[in-house]
Parts: sequence; structure tokens; C-alpha cells
Amino acid sequence: MSPASPDDVPPVHDLIGIGFGPSNVAMAIALTERNSRVGRQQAVTAHFFERQPRFGWHRGMLIDDATMQVSFLKDLVTLRNPSSEFSFLCYLQSEGRLVDFVNGKSLFPLRVEFHDYFEWAAAKVDDMVSYGHEVIDVRPVVLDGVVEYVDVTSRSGSEVVVHRARNLVIGTGLRPQMPDGVERTDRVWHTSDLLARVEGLDGAEPPSRFVVVGAGQSAAENVAYLHRRFPEAEVCAVFSRYGYSPADDSGFANRIFDPDAVDEYFTAPDETKRKLMGYHGNTNYAVVDIDLIDDLYRTAYQEKVLGTERLRFLNVSRVVGAVETPDRVRTTVESLVTGERTTLDADVVVYATGYLPADALGLLGEVGERCRLDAQGRVRVERDYRVATDPGMRCGVYLQGGTEHTHGITSSLLSNTAIRVGEILDSIVGRGQNDASGRPRDVVDDEISTPL
Repeated sequence: MSPASPDDVPPVHDLIGIGFGPSNVAMAIALTERNSRVGRQQAVTAHFFERQPRFGWHRGMLIDDATMQVSFLKDLVTLRNPSSEFSFLCYLQSEGRLVDFVNGKSLFPLRVEFHDYFEWAAAKVDDMVSYGHEVIDVRPVVLDGVVEYVDVTSRSGSEVVVHRARNLVIGTGLRPQMPDGVERTDRVWHTSDLLARVEGLDGAEPPSRFVVVGAGQSAAENVAYLHRRFPEAEVCAVFSRYGYSPADDSGFANRIFDPDAVDEYFTAPDETKRKLMGYHGNTNYAVVDIDLIDDLYRTAYQEKVLGTERLRFLNVSRVVGAVETPDRVRTTVESLVTGERTTLDADVVVYATGYLPADALGLLGEVGERCRLDAQGRVRVERDYRVATDPGMRCGVYLQGGTEHTHGITSSLLSNTAIRVGEILDSIVGRGQNDASGRPRDVVDDEISTPL
């Protein structure tokens, strides 16, 4: 634990962000907009660390024809500040495509285009981020018996630096989930690996069979992409249902993503929370856009008519084994109805088995030990996304993601990102009016970056 006293406390950031994906890019934008309004004396100082060498968001799934499942109006800023210069529409204007996009009459841009928008927005606030820096340690700094700050240690190559902060905002995103006992290899992929791994197949002997496991949007997109990309290969889709289930994107159901729905979910009894997730999980989980479902069905039927069936659906089934040989993956598929097992020798098996929130408290060390858990062992999170801590912790820890159990289905999605960062920033500003001695803070300290 780092000791400190009022006489030797170094200058600090008001906020340090861990991770610089869309959520913390949105936070950096909200900070920039606020600071430009209030002036230097009331500005909030901040810095972000991102272990990737540059901005990247699900790069492995930027399939050329894949579209967003969320309206472009739910970008990084618009629901919080419709007049923002960081909006998707301003991005289109800067790229000379605004009129063309409007003429397209779509609310849902290409995913690769929205990623380009994210990169554009991130570049406008890149003075606040250190790319290629992995946070390796977070230590509490005690002042008069209270954890007033945290020291955040990051590493980039051989360089190690320490920054000090009054608040942490953790936006470390999601991590790929694989079935128990299954490891990712050169022939066993997660959907997040798709585009990077596919490049490695160029120049080699053309693959003859892929197996894609899963029934959600990513699974269906992988099936369609591999079927198109490798015109001689068989693509086998394996899932436990009779077919892909369509996503419910109707206007009423989409209210589950509204900012007001977060308030309602947060205050609802646990039983109501469970029911809401059960009712509306089909807005996001293990569901597929109806247009893509129809396209895949038409393709499968056309191939059946022509007698050239490369697209196969092994439904009401599961993969019970995937054993690598020197040049194949011997995949065993079991029928959930009869128990009959079928062996498929595949060049590649792709698991579309979703994501899990990163373990936010795992990287906090002693600070994490001061965070409170609920009866189910989940982190307790207040309405302003601040983690509940013991009374000896004054430094704030805020989560961008990993709050589905408290804030609902939108916690890790783009739908509420713009609103959420505004709420977190309001909380930080509201709680930070006084300095460590209880006196009003008139001037925000300069940042510190101390090489070790």
C-alpha cells in the first residue's frame, strides 16, 4: 500500500481510464466537451491506457457486408448531446458521404464503417490516451487512514510508468468465451479470430470443410462469410435449435435499451430482473437478423435444388468432441434427439460461443479487496456505475460493462453508452468538489507521469 501525506501528495488526475474501446472513447469525448464549456479552472483531468497499439473494436468480425444491429443515432454522443461535433453524422460529413448515406434510407451502417467512425472519434481525443500500455498494477494510496487515490502502473515494452488518480473508470470490454476444455488454436477459432485467421489460409491448400458452432448473429455471419469466401468448401452449422431464431428489434421490445429502462431495472426486485432478462433476452442473445436468416435459408434451398449442397445445418445437435490431427480437426456431432454421433473431419472449427465481461476487479489487487459483493458473489454497483466499497475507500471505481446484473441488458452494449458516460462524469464531478482536506477545489492539479 502506497503511503502518502498532505505535504507530499503528488499532482493527480481526476480520472484514469483503463481500456480505450468505444465506452472510454465516449468518456474522453464527454470530458472534452465539458472542459471546453467550463474552462481550465473547473476542468476534469484524465488519462487513458490501452494495451492495443491503436484503436480496435472487434476487428476480427469486420466482415465487409455485415451491418450494425443498432441505429447510427446510438453513436458515442448523440443521445447525450445531439449537437456534438463527434457524432456519426459529423463523421459522414467529414468523409463526404453524408448525402449518400441519407439516400440509402438505412438506420444501420456497415460495421466496418462504424468502426471507421470510432477510429475517427478516437483520433480526435488521442492526446488523452497512451496506446500500447498495459495496466499491470493498481495500488491504494492512503491519506489520513482513507484510500484517497490509486497509483496505476502501466508498462509499454521496457518502460514502466505510474499515474495517480482520484477515480478509475474501467472499460476493459469483453473476452471471448470458449466451451470448457476447448482451447483456441490454429484450427480451432473463436469468432473474434475470424478475419485474422482466414488470412492465414490464403496460399495454402484450399479448405474443404468448416464447422461453425453456435446459433447467434456471429455464428450466422461466419457461416455466410465462409460459404461465400471459400466457394469449394462445405460449411456445416451446428446448433441445438431447429433453426436460427430471429432477433426482436420491434419498437416496443427495444425499449429495454432506453435510458429510462436502466432506472427501472436498477430499482426492480431480483425476481423482476430475472423475468425481464427472460422476456427480452431475444433482443440481443443467441438471435439473428431476419434478413440474414432468410438469405441462408434461400441459399440452402437453392443448393438442394441444384444438387450442390455445400451449406449444411446440423440442427438439434451439439459438438461433443473436437480432436486435432496434423491437418484436420476430427469433430464429433451428437444428435440431441437420438444420441447418434456423426464424425466430421474439418479444416477449421469456429466457436461462436459469445463473450464474457472481463474481470474488472481482478486487476485491482488490494483495491479490489475493498469492493463489496452481493449475496451471489457479484460486484455491487451503485446507480451511477460506481462500485460500492468499504468506508475507507474514497477513491471512486466506475465500471463500463460487467453491470448487467444491476443495470440490465444494455450494460455492455452501444445503446446506452453516450448516456452512461455522462452519468459517470456527473458523478465524478459531483463527488469531487472538495479536496483531500475537505476544502473546495479551485484549481485542478496537473497530471503526473513518473517513470520508475
